[in-house]
Amino acid sequence: MTAKIIDGKKIAGDLRARIQKETQELIAKTGKVPGLATVLVGEDPASAVYVRSKNKTCAELGFKSFEHKLPADTPEEELLNLVQSLNDNPEVNGILVQLPLPDQIDSQKVLETIDPAKDVDGFHPTNVGRLVTGDAKLVPCTPAGIIALLDESKIEIKGKHAVVLGRSNIVGKPVAFLLLQRHATVTICHSRTPDLASVAATADILVAAVGRAGFVTGDMVKQGAAVIDVGINRVDGKLTGDVVFADAAEKAAHITPVPGGVGPMTIAMLMNNTLITFKATEQPG
Repeated sequence: MTAKIIDGKKIAGDLRARIQKETQELIAKTGKVPGLATVLVGEDPASAVYVRSKNKTCAELGFKSFEHKLPADTPEEELLNLVQSLNDNPEVNGILVQLPLPDQIDSQKVLETIDPAKDVDGFHPTNVGRLVTGDAKLVPCTPAGIIALLDESKIEIKGKHAVVLGRSNIVGKPVAFLLLQRHATVTICHSRTPDLASVAATADILVAAVGRAGFVTGDMVKQGAAVIDVGINRVDGKLTGDVVFADAAEKAAHITPVPGGVGPMTIAMLMNNTLITFKATEQPG
């Protein structure tokens, strides 16, 4: 068996086209434009690339983009004041503070300062609580993108055994809750899981989000599984995932490539979250 490639680029492109169409209709109807504010502190190259890509996508989809670049030595209070001003700005529907932040800034304090109704990353404790209880309106973008990839590829979630490798607040935990809400039986594995390879090999849906190149080998993949590779690792100048693609593809029924799998979905879901927040202000309740 050779796995069917889950084309994240195409699925994200289709989603962006739907968002663009709905945005144009809403602008014509309301006379207002959805606005996304991005805040980048410091010169982290990967973060700068992400933020540029987000701002470019805003322009393509007809959103307003509010870009804020601050020096690496920015005091915490200055950043908190900026976030508060974005909370108060009615033209800003979504706020994204790019992580990681420099050491002098408490990331959690910054995330908690963002208005939960504008928290398009879905990281505010209020939105995390809603995710856990199954009532989330704003879901973290990468986990939401993973569910969309499974749905668009017609991969059944209900009744399946999903194994999530990694327990981060950004991917591992939220995707586990989303899978649970869709009636999967979910196992979360991490660095202290005994015999992790054997557990992974029982997964109908395997989500690899450990951040280690080539961590998932072919023997960790169940015959006919769906493999979602969230890893973005740079090895010898090339992007590679957490999964040894060639080996896993021989056993899996569906697999995401890196690049071109989960990555494009993350920005598409960010735009979708911004559209959700815009609609909530224009159509309260």
